[in-house]
Amino acid sequence: MAESPSHSKSSLTQLEDHNKEDTSAGACEHKSTADLYLVLFDADDLANPKNLSFARKWYLSIAACLLVLNATFSSTAPSPLIPTFTQKFELSEEVGTLTVSLFVCGYCVGPLIWGPLSEQYGRRPIFIVSFSIQTCFQIGCALSQNAASILVFRFLSGAFAAAPLANSAALVSDIWDASERGTAIAIFALTPLAGPALGPILTGYLIIAGVSWRWVFWILTFFSGICWLLIVFTIPETYAPVLLVKKAKEVRKRTGDERYHAAMEIQNLSFAQRIESILARPFKILFTEPMMFAITLYMSFVYGCLYLLFEAYPVVFTKGHSLNAGASGLMFLPLPFGGFIAFATYIFFLNPSYEQKVKECAPNPVPPEYRLRVAMISAPPFAVSFFWFAWTSYPSISIWPPMMSGALLGWSACLIFLSLSNYIIDAYLSVAASALASNTVVRSLFGAVFPLFATQMYARLGPQWASTLLGFIALILMPTPFVLSKYGPVLRIKSKYAPSRPPPSNPPA
Repeated sequence: MAESPSHSKSSLTQLEDHNKEDTSAGACEHKSTADLYLVLFDADDLANPKNLSFARKWYLSIAACLLVLNATFSSTAPSPLIPTFTQKFELSEEVGTLTVSLFVCGYCVGPLIWGPLSEQYGRRPIFIVSFSIQTCFQIGCALSQNAASILVFRFLSGAFAAAPLANSAALVSDIWDASERGTAIAIFALTPLAGPALGPILTGYLIIAGVSWRWVFWILTFFSGICWLLIVFTIPETYAPVLLVKKAKEVRKRTGDERYHAAMEIQNLSFAQRIESILARPFKILFTEPMMFAITLYMSFVYGCLYLLFEAYPVVFTKGHSLNAGASGLMFLPLPFGGFIAFATYIFFLNPSYEQKVKECAPNPVPPEYRLRVAMISAPPFAVSFFWFAWTSYPSISIWPPMMSGALLGWSACLIFLSLSNYIIDAYLSVAASALASNTVVRSLFGAVFPLFATQMYARLGPQWASTLLGFIALILMPTPFVLSKYGPVLRIKSKYAPSRPPPSNPPA
């Protein structure tokens, strides 16, 4: 049935609601309220990703999480191979560590490219292209004959593996309403913990089995190849503006009326404007927004500490407790275990209170500062976990106390990521993609750099004082969510990118 002008006009309210809930609808901002031929979704339109069934939404959310897991698992899987590389290719330990650091450096490049491209061409084609090329670079690692080739292919693999880091969370926001998004996003808080922790476990036991180091990269190849098949056969396009372009073409074909169009088709951005949006705006937000700078600094430190552990744990457990590669890998298990506990804590104890606040504030949105309560709960335990790890890491003490400190670290880090990521999305709703891109780039830079100095720091200071130093830095950064909870409403009023209503008379505690 052809779309009528009156029908298209009646759908304008739907688009306005969609814009408030989903940053991906920012492409529709240029529409005119008098445009009667603007093609939008009907109320029960099956083409609208938000009208997918509950089961389908959860399948896509879990599939998107698996794509992120592929990237984070691939980042640390070669870390137990560093001694092998240093011996086989006659490298220093610092150069051997680049097999992890350069992959994470690729994360610094990827989000700036894949996020904006997905807002031009859709999520699905970017996923398909990036995973197919990433799989090829994993094959390149497996077939490399020298260290230089491995390092180059690792960096390129990381750049293409970064596509789900930029777009999987966007896919989730495409299909869930704002009131439901928190639970789905909680899954993504697990992947920075689960993937990096599982990688060294697998590789450690491959080393014990005596198989070639190349098998690690063949396994990574199979993993990314399976993800590519999953995308091709089961993940549809979910970006609403791109879907509306497709619908507009169908309407024009049915009616023969060329006046029907989607909002994305009437944009007229110059090349310079597109470059500004892709590269400059994320960093404008980062360096001109005090809230964004503070959040990014704190999240980057937490993320860097997670990757630092992949150099620190071998010092404590492999050298200090004389564990083999497989057993040393098992020491990382409390990290994802703590993450799963954090997920359960959020779902059953913390998120219900937020859902209640949504009802209380309706029809107005909940102030973003309410998202910070989770970080306010988890920031102190994050600092405590390093002091725990520091002073139980003596070889004379059982492996259990330092190992279990990872559970508290994983629990607190997961909740910090979850809280501050949701805060960024809520506070910078109209430019959330750019805000998250800058956050991901800086966070990944910390994740790449921290392992490079970890071994020397732990060797010179000793495990006790090196971990204590990290604990004191965590204490210094701990007030970040508390300060933003108090001053965030005022800062948002003054912000260019996070417009806000006047702050409530009773800000969140």
